[in-house]
Amino acid sequence: MSELRDLYQEVIIDHNRCPRNFRILEDATHEAEGFNPLCGDRVQIFLKIASGIIQEVTFQGSGCAISTASASLLTEQLRGKSLAEARQLFDQIHVLLTDNSTESTFNDLGKLEVLSGVKEFPARVKCASLAWHTLRSALIKSNKPITTE
Repeated sequence: MSELRDLYQEVIIDHNRCPRNFRILEDATHEAEGFNPLCGDRVQIFLKIASGIIQEVTFQGSGCAISTASASLLTEQLRGKSLAEARQLFDQIHVLLTDNSTESTFNDLGKLEVLSGVKEFPARVKCASLAWHTLRSALIKSNKPITTE
């Protein structure tokens, strides 16, 4: 468990300091805003989808290290995925962050598995899940901002 905790911290720090795909996507076909009123995290997710495939995904916002890192990890994982695969990944991450059973079985989540470390800090689960809930809103083209409360 100590190795996972160390990896969790390293990945969170890396993605917070150097977030991937941190920019507005000018030709986005889908976008959504999310807000965590508890800690002030804000995120916008931008998607460019063509023929049911995510061609590009970016984000912009401000927040704590966990929120920023989670959004950065999200953008790395979604490019090239179908809408169904993106929805399935959302479901898997939701379970990963909220299921307190000892083991959950998923398709290989790769680097995203480090997000399971957030469960050690229950107050931070909403920080890690904000970008993912915002993604889900963007996929359905909801015009309503997402809030974690």
